Amino acid sequence: MIDRKTFPAAIALIVLSGCASTASGEYPSLAIRDVERVEGSFDPAPAQRLDVPQVAVDMTGGLDARLAALVAQARDAHDSFTASAPQAETRVRAAAGSEIGSDSWASAQVALADLDSARSLAAVALGDLDILYAAATVQADDSAQIEAARAQVLALIGEEDAVLERLRARVR
Repeated sequence: MIDRKTFPAAIALIVLSGCASTASGEYPSLAIRDVERVEGSFDPAPAQRLDVPQVAVDMTGGLDARLAALVAQARDAHDSFTASAPQAETRVRAAAGSEIGSDSWASAQVALADLDSARSLAAVALGDLDILYAAATVQADDSAQIEAARAQVLALIGEEDAVLERLRARVR
């Protein structure tokens, strides 16, 4: 009679003995089988011409004139920003350490909003430059002039962002 305690061990021995049997040492080949061989040739699909629609861009006076006008718009906005910055600096200095909602805090917030408005005018010029850049890139036109104008405007906006960040950190 088989003891209930040794029964699982006996079953395990029988199952494991099947795993332990060794074959004659022959394993399946890893070589490519006939079924796996590629026969024939494939021709690539013919390339289709991509029709890119023209992007409507205001080019009054040509590209040079448009770029100059946008850079001038950004410089004017930057000049307005730098003219307003000292007053904002004074108001922020007066509001430093004051409670949120106080008169000095509110005055500083208004001054910062004025700076934001001047910055947004430069950002509008940057947006127009981005449209010109995207149109030139999509149409595979030379965009070097546009990139140069964008770099100028981005530098101006970068300066403005640094001033705004510094002032906002003082009136939180």
